[in-house]
Amino acid sequence: MRTATTVELSGGSDEAGQVVTLAVEAEKLGLDVCWVAEAWGADAPSALGYLAARTDTMLLGSGILQVGTRSPVLVAQTAITLSNLSNGRFLLGLGASGPQVIEGLHGVSFRRPLARISETVDIVRQVFAGGKISHSGNEFQIPRPGEAVPMRVSNAPQHAIPIYLATLSPAMLRLTGQIADGWLGTSFVPEGAAEAYFAHLDEGLEGAGRTRADIDICQGAEVAFAADEDDLAAMIAGRKKELAFSLGGMGSSSTNFYNQAYSRQGWADVAAAVRERWQAGDRDGAAALVTDDMVLGTTLIGTEQMVRARLAVWRDAGVDTVRLYPAGDTLDAKLTTLGRAIELVRET
Repeated sequence: MRTATTVELSGGSDEAGQVVTLAVEAEKLGLDVCWVAEAWGADAPSALGYLAARTDTMLLGSGILQVGTRSPVLVAQTAITLSNLSNGRFLLGLGASGPQVIEGLHGVSFRRPLARISETVDIVRQVFAGGKISHSGNEFQIPRPGEAVPMRVSNAPQHAIPIYLATLSPAMLRLTGQIADGWLGTSFVPEGAAEAYFAHLDEGLEGAGRTRADIDICQGAEVAFAADEDDLAAMIAGRKKELAFSLGGMGSSSTNFYNQAYSRQGWADVAAAVRERWQAGDRDGAAALVTDDMVLGTTLIGTEQMVRARLAVWRDAGVDTVRLYPAGDTLDAKLTTLGRAIELVRET
């Protein structure tokens, strides 16, 4: 398996500087890919351009650019610029995000995210191909009716730019299998992945005449090493409120893709109860409902022996690239955790 991590350059200059240092040092540790998140903080392309200048060999990816906040052609222009600046090290990660961010922050309609992503990828690949851009869909019309005529972008990519999609729902997974070069997943439980994720992904792959060999399966999880059982118990307890936030606070009042993902993997009743408590304002009560298995099932937390064994399970489930979120209160602690995790992946 390849190794990756995800960073975000939100915060002040000191915090951003630590994130950059983490990425630069991670490259020295042998990390294969560094994804840069956007969410509702710093924009990803600015950070990616800076990291391209500070690194030499590591791949750099947008993890993710939110479809709907930029025009498809601007997405393609940004990807070409970053790819050319980094000497072909750029990976374009795209995702629909959710209604709270897209509508609540950006003021853009979240309707028909599947069509929006599909059409965006089609237009982006037209731009990459270098021809005049023409698209007539339900979400985008290029050029618009009137006096405008099709144009081409003057800046051409000097290297191939793989497109990754961050998806969770069955329909989105099928689309990923049909059109993407990679899948950025989350809330991944390898024991339930065949039914919850891969059945839909494989359906899309088969429909497009492709196989798993044609797509990079990139899954992410926090990694932390516990010294003993007491340390592990404390780690698990500390993660329950974070998971309760994902299950109850992410998305809108009616749409939470993380909650749906956990529900499809065997925790429907617990996920629903956590969301109900969280939405009612009972944060501690919501966290108390999260089980130990829910934390351990979707993370790489445990003793070194446990993490090593868990990585083998991820590999056997079909993961090609493991995206590591290293725990630690300091930069040195995070790098120590990341370095050991990279070694364990290499040994797996």
